[in-house]
Parts: sequence; C-alpha cells; structure tokens
Amino acid sequence: MRTAAPAAEVVTLALAEDAPWGDVTSEALLPADAVADAQLVAREPGVLAGTGAAREAFTQTAHLTAGSLELLELAPDGTRFAAGDVLGHVRGTARGVLRAERIALNLLQHLSGVATHTAAFVEAVAGTNARIVDTRKTTPGLRALERAAVRAGGGHNHRWSLSDAVLVKDNHLAVLLAAGLDVTTALKSVRDSVSHTTVIEVEVDRLDQLEAVLAAGVDVVMLDNFSLADLTEGVRVVRERSRALVEASGGVNLSTVRAIAGTGVDLISVGALTQNSRTLDLGLDTTVSA
Repeated sequence: MRTAAPAAEVVTLALAEDAPWGDVTSEALLPADAVADAQLVAREPGVLAGTGAAREAFTQTAHLTAGSLELLELAPDGTRFAAGDVLGHVRGTARGVLRAERIALNLLQHLSGVATHTAAFVEAVAGTNARIVDTRKTTPGLRALERAAVRAGGGHNHRWSLSDAVLVKDNHLAVLLAAGLDVTTALKSVRDSVSHTTVIEVEVDRLDQLEAVLAAGVDVVMLDNFSLADLTEGVRVVRERSRALVEASGGVNLSTVRAIAGTGVDLISVGALTQNSRTLDLGLDTTVSA
C-alpha cells in the first residue's frame, strides 16, 4: 500500500508551515480587493513536473483566504521548455497569489529539477535496452511527488516501499551467512512465504555469488558496484542460467551511465535522480491592480 503523502497533504502541511497565522506583510500592506495576474516563467531550460502540487497550492490558498484565485492555464508534467517560456498563468486576489507563490514555486522548482535530471540520464542511454529507475532515496514525505517527477522525465520507478517487493541486500546475505544458513535454500523459502505476484530481487557484489542466487529462481539480480567487465560477465551468466532481469547499481552518474547501459543490463538504478537533483529556476512574475 502506498503511504507517501499525496500532493494535497504535502501542500496542506507546507501552507501551514509557511503562514501559520496568515501573511502579515500582504494583509497589512495590500488592499483586500487588489487583483494580481501572474505568469509562471522559466529562467532556464528543463522539464516540468509538480504541476498537480502547484495547482493544489493555489486551490487551497483560495479556500484559506476566502478569495478568488484561479490557475487559468498550466503546462502538463513532462513539458520540455526553454528559458523565457511561459508555463502557466494565475489570476486572483493579490493576497492569495502571494501567499501561495512560495509553496507552489518550491514544489515546482524541486520537482522540475528531478524531472530534468532524470531526462538527462534517459537521453544518455537512448538506443540501448536499459531503463533508468529511481530508488528509495527520496525526501521523506515527498516520495509520491518525486517519483511522479521521475516519470515526467522519462524514467521508471523501482519498488515503492519496503512492503511492495522483496529486495535482499548485502546485509541480509551477511546475516544469513553468519547464521550458517544456505543462501539458495533461504531464498527459495522466501518464494513460499510471499504472494506469487511478489517480485524477488537479490543484490550481489561479486560474481561468485551469482550461482547460489540464480539457483533460487529469483526475478531480478542487482549487480552492485561492479566494474564494466564484471557487469558484462554478470549479464552473460544471468542470461545463460535464468530469465531474471539484471539491474546495475552503484557509481552511476552521467559520465558512466552510457557505458553501464552498454553492458546489456535491463535496469540502471540511480539514487541521484531524487537525492542530488538541483532545483530549477522558475519564477512567478506578478502584476497587481486595485
């Protein structure tokens, strides 16, 4: 079950954090009937994401301020844009526009940064069979939004949470070995204890671990921090022995991802998509009339 907060919950918390007792500046300075027109303008090129959250910020603010506030147009997630492009238009009370502005921009800038970074990785592996996927290295509470941004950039999502798939990592294997348990037998028992639709993936960090893992009939093998030569050999061994997908992980960046894809892996997981993406420069240019 997906428990990460959807846009409405994230925005509710963000608005409460940003203006717990209202916007003192706007309420003291601006007439209640002042009207604002604002355009969302790109200051640099990129890929848009977070539009649902931005729309939610303006909608919730309209209710909080009991004023008129309408997002008249907004480009959809996944839109590629150039510097200077107008991506949206909002009109309503000036107090409302300015109260919603920072929350809407924070989410749009962060999530568009994720989408833009993802798109760069996707473009880097174009023409190969490799898919770029994210990881659980997401901002707490923002997983649903960040993973939607990865999709907007052309990437794919890994398992949603610890509850959704079996992923046996190096620490799991270390515990099994320390307990004197046979890895193949233990992995086969996992299949008997979960639903037949549950994906079972196992991470290995050495080629000599593959035999025991493949003998268990797992669905995905993750080759973690392998050299290019070992990745190529790992793919060959997996293809000969099973129908499992092969995932590469560790040490992935824009300068290495193309070569990693060239080894024949099916998936390349990149924590940097959500962990290291920079915010994109987007602005809300506003004019106000009485």
